[in-house]
Amino acid sequence: MQVDFYQLTRDPAEQVISAIAQKILDDGGRLLVVSDDEAQLGRVSASLWSARPESFIAHEKAGEGDDSLQPVLLAGELVATNSARMIALADGEWRDQALGFDRAFYLFPPAKTDNARSAWRALADKPDVERRYWKQDGGKWRQGP
Repeated sequence: MQVDFYQLTRDPAEQVISAIAQKILDDGGRLLVVSDDEAQLGRVSASLWSARPESFIAHEKAGEGDDSLQPVLLAGELVATNSARMIALADGEWRDQALGFDRAFYLFPPAKTDNARSAWRALADKPDVERRYWKQDGGKWRQGP
């Protein structure tokens, strides 16, 4: 299982999630996006609508339709009723239940750096977890040490 730590220093989580979602969908996967912040889920939804000029990224908020049909599901809980094997934690809060997925994208702003450090250390002793750290360098993401 892989956990990608994304330190958000330039772009907001909703913009980064749109890019991640598109790559996952291009590979035929599904994504669960989790945040305790309902307003943030609204911003993620708006970003998914406008992410690509030629179309939108299909998605829905959990419980507002047939969750099982959604390639990207936005939720406040870690329940992948869309059968997603990838999860994006958008609100900077680590949740150990994310380890039940194939890959987790943990996005955190500077204000949540302490949370990310704690999660990084806690995952260090898990032999089945590969941790990767990503930081923004201008407009690109670079894998850090």
